[in-house]
Amino acid sequence: MRNFRFLISFILSSFSILVADDHAGELPVESDYYPITTLTLPEGEVIEVSGIDILPGNKVAISSRRGDIFVGEEVFGDEPKPKWTIFARGLHEVLGIAWKDGWLYVTQRPEVTRIKDQDGDGRADIFETVADDWGINGDYHEYAFGTRHDKNGDIWVILCLTGSAGADDKSPFRGWCMRVTPEGECIPTGYGIRSPGGIGFNHEGEVFYCDNQGLWNGSSALKHLRPGGFQGNPTGNKYFDLTDVLGPKPPEPVSGSRIEIERKRIPNLVPPPVVLPHGKVGNSPAGIECDETGGKFGPFQNQLFVSEQTHSKVSRVFLEKVNGYYQGAVFPFLEGFDSGNIVARFAKDGSMLTGGTNRGWGSWGKKRFALQRVNWTGKVPFEVHEMRVKPDGFVLTFTEAADPASLADIESYIIESYTYVLSEGLREP
Repeated sequence: MRNFRFLISFILSSFSILVADDHAGELPVESDYYPITTLTLPEGEVIEVSGIDILPGNKVAISSRRGDIFVGEEVFGDEPKPKWTIFARGLHEVLGIAWKDGWLYVTQRPEVTRIKDQDGDGRADIFETVADDWGINGDYHEYAFGTRHDKNGDIWVILCLTGSAGADDKSPFRGWCMRVTPEGECIPTGYGIRSPGGIGFNHEGEVFYCDNQGLWNGSSALKHLRPGGFQGNPTGNKYFDLTDVLGPKPPEPVSGSRIEIERKRIPNLVPPPVVLPHGKVGNSPAGIECDETGGKFGPFQNQLFVSEQTHSKVSRVFLEKVNGYYQGAVFPFLEGFDSGNIVARFAKDGSMLTGGTNRGWGSWGKKRFALQRVNWTGKVPFEVHEMRVKPDGFVLTFTEAADPASLADIESYIIESYTYVLSEGLREP
């Protein structure tokens, strides 16, 4: 019996199924349930929002790909009027921020840094390197994305391959995940990464990231960062020469094979829980945020929300664990954002803050950058809520009762399946 079924990725939309209530007449639209509010940013500043965290006093910190960090007040409420102050400048492409114990921890390209405003003037004046045990050489694609702190106080950092395809001696540990402890130890934790777009936790505190379509990735995917796990791209395996933390260098996968076949040869190969069909779900999945709002954001408690940069939207992912491995389904959630979404963060009031940019990457949203907020109106949208696997198929549950006659009508469903070859030759189009 196969212990994991993951190569079929479903894109489900339930709007074609009739709801058993009084929704007759004008069809609902997304804004009836989840309106998007655009938040003003500091005048004259170019802020390509790449990190968001909530600070004490209900303040909001945002970071920019350009290396700036701002702190805002009055971001929430029915008519938000944000007031921003500069907290730090001159950092290097900040792609992750996290507040803890009076410090703002910053994942920038060369290191994890912690910064603090010691004299109380609103601007950081202490900058301390926490860890910098990886390399950079100036290549455009050497991104570093960092999480908030996990339950042990660690920050997980995922490192893009040089040029999204290479690994050289000048930039060690490209294509790896590094775990930075509170004491500043940098622990190699996973490998086989190609070109990540974001990283985050599920409600159990386990870590997931989005890898983009390209070498050894027939399509973009949401992947599980199991400690010691191999994510499928062997380009960075050369760095096993620099560490023995994860044991000996593993064998490389065979191009043209399948993941289930290669798992028999490479036990640490972790199959992707959800494949995100390229061009259908999006082209550049990014940040991951878990709904732990206790119902303040609607009926999707503990599900993941994935920012999509190219298509300027957010998708929803349901996961379940089968025989020790995650698998699940991706659902369309919300589109029409102003720029390319690369990060999201839930606030205490249950709203979702989103931010992004289109510089270099391009996006359907035409603004160069944006910060927006999504809130739930209290109306429950009719959606597929969960999709669970069974030995003879799948079981779908919905957010509301559905018309039995419509459910029984096979014409109400459209299901497409995709299978991907594990190939070193697949690059970004």
